[in-house]
Amino acid sequence: MPALNRVLRHLMRKKTFLDAAKESLQTELARCLTTTDLVALGVGSTLGAGVYVLTGSVARDKTGPAIVLSFFVAAVASVMAGLCYAEFGARVPKAGSAYVYSYVTVGEIWAFIIGWNLILEYVIGTSSVARAWSENVDALLGGKFRKFSLTYLKMDLPGFAEYPDFFAFAVILVLTGVLCFGVKESALFSKVFTMVNICVILFVIIAGSIVADPQNWRRSTEDIRLHIANRCVLSKDTRTTSSPNVSTTVTELDCSLYQNGTYEKHKRFGDGGFLPYGFSGVASGAATCFFGFVGFDIIATTGEEVKNPQKAIPVSIVISLLIVFFAYVGISVVLTLMVPYYMMDVGAPLPNAFSFVQWNWAVIPLAIGATCALSSSLLGGLFPMPRIVYAMAQDGLIFRFLARINKKFKTPLIATILSGLLAAIMVLLFDLEDLVDMMSIGTLLAYTLVAICVLILRYQPDVPTANKADDDTFMNRQYGQDQSLVSRCFNPSNNLPTKQSGNISYCCIVVIGGLSFILCGILVHFSEIPYIPAVTAIAIVAFVILCATIIIMRQPQSQTKLSFSVPLVPILPILSVICNVYLMCELSFGTWIRFAVWMAIGLSIYIFYGYKQSSEGRRFDSGNRNQEMLAPLAQDEHQRTAKAQL
Repeated sequence: MPALNRVLRHLMRKKTFLDAAKESLQTELARCLTTTDLVALGVGSTLGAGVYVLTGSVARDKTGPAIVLSFFVAAVASVMAGLCYAEFGARVPKAGSAYVYSYVTVGEIWAFIIGWNLILEYVIGTSSVARAWSENVDALLGGKFRKFSLTYLKMDLPGFAEYPDFFAFAVILVLTGVLCFGVKESALFSKVFTMVNICVILFVIIAGSIVADPQNWRRSTEDIRLHIANRCVLSKDTRTTSSPNVSTTVTELDCSLYQNGTYEKHKRFGDGGFLPYGFSGVASGAATCFFGFVGFDIIATTGEEVKNPQKAIPVSIVISLLIVFFAYVGISVVLTLMVPYYMMDVGAPLPNAFSFVQWNWAVIPLAIGATCALSSSLLGGLFPMPRIVYAMAQDGLIFRFLARINKKFKTPLIATILSGLLAAIMVLLFDLEDLVDMMSIGTLLAYTLVAICVLILRYQPDVPTANKADDDTFMNRQYGQDQSLVSRCFNPSNNLPTKQSGNISYCCIVVIGGLSFILCGILVHFSEIPYIPAVTAIAIVAFVILCATIIIMRQPQSQTKLSFSVPLVPILPILSVICNVYLMCELSFGTWIRFAVWMAIGLSIYIFYGYKQSSEGRRFDSGNRNQEMLAPLAQDEHQRTAKAQL
């Protein structure tokens, strides 16, 4: 048992705030980024190809014109996560994002899990965006590259791509070179492409408003039925569904439903109106739209390269999410007003919408905007990956040579090159469709742990931050000894957190985290579970979560002054945890199996290397040895004092 306890203590060892602050101040990275640079990086990595593709598929198949509500719900969930990141950016302005935040709050093993999954997220995200960039540019060239590759380079191997995408491979290597030259140059690259992308989005919103038709938000079921009939009759006559105005295929319309001269089963596109799929469609659409906001966490990885990180990081996260929200809402409003939702094209909704209103020339600026959006999004995926690798290597959890900083460019050169090569090889050889969902787990797990870390720190005795000296008097405060456990939970006597109040809050937070998975798992599979047991289980779990939340609300909060603090604690972080867990439970079983394989590889590295080479482990062992050496001296002093008193 002593050996097991020792292992558990090592796994849960934490980096202190003072150590994290010192490492940030002593960084070899160049501090040259401003708030504007961070906003450009955040918007560029978040507002990618999704704005040109996501709106069409969600509006047509899940929400209809109510996609506006879905984006609002998704934005609220994203802002909750973003505010948690912003508070930690104010607390710990260090490279590493959620990895560092977990390290100082919940311990080393959780920090490694988060860091390892962030690497996965950025590798797959970069590779998938590079593939989309290649396909977009190839489409502008008439598909010549794809035709050539399928003719001469086709690969018929399971799990591998149709052909090696040398175009995407080269793009990643070029951007990796840009990142090697310096962070300021990378930020300038991102600013240029992000500005072009925003200008194109403004053009779409303004031009779309000119030709908008409010009637498209009031389409009836009869309009849908006539559309289906028209398309299927056309296909019957011409054996094709090509049209300058509509790109919906016959297969999607299901023409086999033709009965007695009418197409009665038009439920394929809901009931028409603003909410054709009901509020359940809005909820389903929000789950998809949420991933359109993923990417703002790139800002949190720049803590050691920002001039004033404790103010710039929180402000830039909030501004980035607001810009992205208004862009998505603006695009979705004009798109659903330009074209009836059931006539939208899934692959290219915006070009199709302008073709529908006979503005075919608008395809050119849209193509430019999509290319710039993909370019800035690609840089947004490449930029944080070496920073995460650098932070983990600096702490000794992965190979230390990856933390070397180039003296000339002030960048983690080896980590940048290896990260770029890994992403380039992925896009060159592998089929990414089955791997894309894996990066969602890493993202959502990081969001969840950051929200939990905010909760934990708010209810712990005040600890030193980058701006605050250590104050041991906070740590020594205790409850009145006459208070019962129930009284400590619901009516604590202290106005400031103590070790005991922190432990009560910590236990409640762990309970909420565990029960969130049970609650969300039942909700996701509700239709597959008998009704009475499902409702009963939901009621019990929800009641326990509510009770734990009330206990947390009754505990005193930390009074540490920060440049930014999450409002509505503990409600907002708890809602963020539940939202993120629900989205994780929506992912397929196969995705979780692939995730388990990736985790097995990472934990093997930690067990055989990181566990022994950890910098915190060395400090931990050194502190224990000092305690062991000082213990006999302290005991002798205690005995001498006792004798003197006698």
